[in-house]
Amino acid sequence: MIAEIGLAALWLAAALAVLQLLGGFLGAREGGSAISVLVRPAAVLQAGLCAVSFGALVYAFAVTDLSVKLVATHSHSMKPLAFKLSGAWANHEGSMLLWITVMALSGGLIALIERRLPDRMMMATLGAQACVAVGFYLFILLSSNPFERLSPVPADGNGLNPLLQDMGVSFHPPTLYIGYVGLSVAFSFAVGALLTRNVTPEFARVMRPWVLVSWIFLTIGIVAGSYWAYYELGWGGWWFWDPVENASLMPWLAATALLHSASVLAARDALRTWTIMLGVIAFSMSMLGTFLVRSGILTSVHAFAVDPERGSFILALLALYIGGALVLFALRANTIAEGERFSLLSREGALVVNNVGLSAILGIVLLGTLYPLLTEAFDVRVSVGPPYFNPVSAIFFLPMLLILAVGPLLRWRKDSFDRIKWPVIIAGVATLAALTAVAAFSEIGLLPLLGLAMAVGVAIASFMPLKGRNLLRTPLPVWGMCVAHFGIAVALFGVAADTAYQQERLVAASAGDVVEIGPWQATLTSISPVAGPNWTAMQGDLLVSYESGPQQDVHPQARSFWAPPGETSEVALLTRWNGQLYVALGNMAEDGRWQLRLWWKPFVTYIWYGGLLIALGGALSLLGRVVGDVRRRRTEVRDETRRAEEAELARA
Repeated sequence: MIAEIGLAALWLAAALAVLQLLGGFLGAREGGSAISVLVRPAAVLQAGLCAVSFGALVYAFAVTDLSVKLVATHSHSMKPLAFKLSGAWANHEGSMLLWITVMALSGGLIALIERRLPDRMMMATLGAQACVAVGFYLFILLSSNPFERLSPVPADGNGLNPLLQDMGVSFHPPTLYIGYVGLSVAFSFAVGALLTRNVTPEFARVMRPWVLVSWIFLTIGIVAGSYWAYYELGWGGWWFWDPVENASLMPWLAATALLHSASVLAARDALRTWTIMLGVIAFSMSMLGTFLVRSGILTSVHAFAVDPERGSFILALLALYIGGALVLFALRANTIAEGERFSLLSREGALVVNNVGLSAILGIVLLGTLYPLLTEAFDVRVSVGPPYFNPVSAIFFLPMLLILAVGPLLRWRKDSFDRIKWPVIIAGVATLAALTAVAAFSEIGLLPLLGLAMAVGVAIASFMPLKGRNLLRTPLPVWGMCVAHFGIAVALFGVAADTAYQQERLVAASAGDVVEIGPWQATLTSISPVAGPNWTAMQGDLLVSYESGPQQDVHPQARSFWAPPGETSEVALLTRWNGQLYVALGNMAEDGRWQLRLWWKPFVTYIWYGGLLIALGGALSLLGRVVGDVRRRRTEVRDETRRAEEAELARA
């Protein structure tokens, strides 16, 4: 019965989306429409129904309702409860239901709380949001029904992919999806602004918090996914330029550019066309990522669907929404006023240069992701990896770091170099000193060398905007900017240090053998069988010591799952302030020895610390914006009340 409730709620939500679509676009016309009064209630009720539908699916997984085909295919009665619950979205149909639920909740929240924009523009925005939602409702209901029944009911389920039976699946997909789908809000605002020809600073101020929320969750999702792949796959890497990894990076790059562009429009009424275009591009990248993961054209642990018909459906939605938005942009772009002018040597100019750099890197990643798929269509297999992505992206990324260090020091509109020369000289001298010191004491590649040096310069420059300020009175968005930029420096330091100094050993060892790697000494004491709730494993027991210090136990495992059958490598990590020891257990050789793979990865954890600092900076900025908006609204209400009282007294 719970499955039927979920499906009925989904159909009702789809019907309300159609009502919201019609009412929104009719209400956006001059003169409005009587039906437009139903748009906001329809959006809010739609959000509630989608929440009910998704809750029904989660419940079906929690109780292992094997009469639901999706549960039988992706769950098992012996799985731990946490993995049963996460199994609700660790598959194609469930992930799409999560997608549409997040979209509906976003639209409902906009309808419920947003009152700053003109009614026509709000109707157009909610109509655009409903237009996107209707396509995904049709996709779910017609080709990806998560509540399809199964008869006869099997004795037990197939289970979840062993690689997904990890707590990472509880955090990575939901956070990434909130980021993905949040960009649909930016897209809807951009379409609403185009339809009503209302590209103003107020529009940017309204859109910016939604973009910021999306960007924060995208950042967290990418960081979580990177660390999950790092310890779960057992390959010792934190980024592989996998096409599906790129599919999450591309929306982040576009959202970063959009966030800066919207800030310029909100603060200085400039970059109007840039902001609209980036709103369309950011959601385009989100849709492209959806297509790559669910079209069946990729084989990846990330890719859920293998049905080409589903891919064709999503491709049609991609062409409809993005193609339609680009046509609308082409028709209305000449009606968007230019906005205020500014000098190249200004904060606006620095943001434009960085936006160009971000767009260039986005193009590089997009080309490197799609090119192998294009050549494969002609029976030519090519591989595009770090030898392409790293140096070509660095051509734009390294100059962006220079602009990132200098840009926050510049004034709006126009500035002079004389005013900021000393902060620039200090950051530059620190960078050159770091470059010289690293080059003198170690032989590493050019890119890691530049990365380490520029990490020092950016770290110092990131807090220079606080110079001369009362730190207790400094606005939270300024703190957020400084923390986020410092996070980039920290992550860059971790990337460069790990690339330059990591060490790897692959050995065949027996009990009692000693392996040395970097400052570590590891002794294999035994290999023993262990069992879990739905797996068995061979576990390596090692004693490791850092620079002949106290010994510590680590226990890497080679696990075998039976529901469904599969094998995973559960690595052992030992973290210090200056890096991680990474130990993976392989297979047993014919002579009875076991494969051991060990890495010493200096400062690798700084990659994820930096990513979390970037997200924290975004959260501080969001909090500051929200608090500022609340205070501004209270002031406006107070002023309106006072004027009304004064007018009443004057009439008396």
